[in-house]
Amino acid sequence: MALLHAAALLLALAIALALRPWRMLAGARLATPLLATLVVLPVLWALPALHPMPLSLRWSGACLVLLMLGWPLAVPALLAVGALAALIGGLPVDAALALAVWQGLVPATLALGLGALVRRLPRNPFVYIFGRGFFGTLLCTFAALLAEYTLVAELPPADVQLPFVALWLMAWADAIVTGMLVAIFVAFRPDWLATWSDRHYLPRP
Repeated sequence: MALLHAAALLLALAIALALRPWRMLAGARLATPLLATLVVLPVLWALPALHPMPLSLRWSGACLVLLMLGWPLAVPALLAVGALAALIGGLPVDAALALAVWQGLVPATLALGLGALVRRLPRNPFVYIFGRGFFGTLLCTFAALLAEYTLVAELPPADVQLPFVALWLMAWADAIVTGMLVAIFVAFRPDWLATWSDRHYLPRP
């Protein structure tokens, strides 16, 4: 499984670098979101390793990173977050690779695909905020969590419904915070959202 994780990360990184993500940093418009990602997320990702539980509480934030940085820049940023989280939490290489894939790459890539669908909806700021910031984060984060715990992690055998409900609630936490921050950024700092476009979401009559 570690080889599959490494292959997926290398493939995504190669595609992202081919799109020249450093161009997104021109003018330092996204420097603050990028630095915030590298400072805050590693600590949040490392918490399950620092405080082990039968069903670890997870905080992804990958969908928010995708909305702020765009997929080409989000991929290397999330890989760096995974590496820093592994150092903070003392994780082995295979666990670090799984962390970067399931908490970073998978939800961010799912959010990219869902964003392409949302852009086909009526052009309105609320469509972006709720479609991509809230409901999109909820669906993509839950899908990534469910896939990880189904394919990789060992679920507690006591109650089959418990993990499902816990993962659903974890996804809601991610969605609420992401939706709230996206709404604030749209109103006050739209330049921090690489996926936001005044021309698309604020059409002139």
